[in-house]
Amino acid sequence: MTQSAMQSMVSVFHKYSGREGDKYKLSKRELIQLLTSELPAVISSARDAAAVNKIMKELDDDRDGEVDFNGYSMFIASLSVACNDVFLKNLSKSGKM
Repeated sequence: MTQSAMQSMVSVFHKYSGREGDKYKLSKRELIQLLTSELPAVISSARDAAAVNKIMKELDDDRDGEVDFNGYSMFIASLSVACNDVFLKNLSKSGKM
């Protein structure tokens, strides 16, 4: 299962990267396409320019206007941690924890 998740994460990145610019990085437009298509329930702010600019700034380590795989991976990891926190909070509220 974990191997499949990793393969999916890599595959999704490369599905969107390279449509414009560097084929191993996500431009801002590619990042927006990825967020709206692949994470619509999690990233409702993908259509909010200020939110996208903030995400882009945080993920663009070398400040070249694109997000490399490392930045994308950190983003996915951060989202996973946040989802786990919500999951644990809901378990705690339901008394199943």
